[in-house]
Amino acid sequence: MDQFMKRAVELAIQNVQEGGQPFGAVLVKDGQIVAEGVNELHKSYDVSGHAELLAMRRAQEKMQTHQLTGYTMYASGEPCAMCLTAMYFAGVDAIFYCQSVEDAVAVGLEKSKFIYGELNKEKEERTLTIKQMKLAEGQKNPMQLWKEQA
Repeated sequence: MDQFMKRAVELAIQNVQEGGQPFGAVLVKDGQIVAEGVNELHKSYDVSGHAELLAMRRAQEKMQTHQLTGYTMYASGEPCAMCLTAMYFAGVDAIFYCQSVEDAVAVGLEKSKFIYGELNKEKEERTLTIKQMKLAEGQKNPMQLWKEQA
């Protein structure tokens, strides 16, 4: 097993032993670990406190950048849709994971499979209501303002 994946799995095991979920992540650039994370939902009560997101936040803060081009994520579990999306936004080059969404479902961690299924549906078919509302008449358009200032 690759040294970085081994470390991600070790972090996941340690997190379970401390009362957390079985997820660890290691963010690597140029063969060096830049940042690590574990799911901290049990500590922070923050639904976004996932291993991959925390590793990315730590790296971005350390490097003072939003871009993670040239970085590779090693995760003990297949990234959820939220983490995967964040990695796309940040420009992470590659993601390697050890255990699949199906492995997570087998031990009672079913949310990722449910969300991936929801994302495959049309907006109108999802269990969460999602509808567009137009800007109020006369209200400034924040996207247009951003474009003008960029």
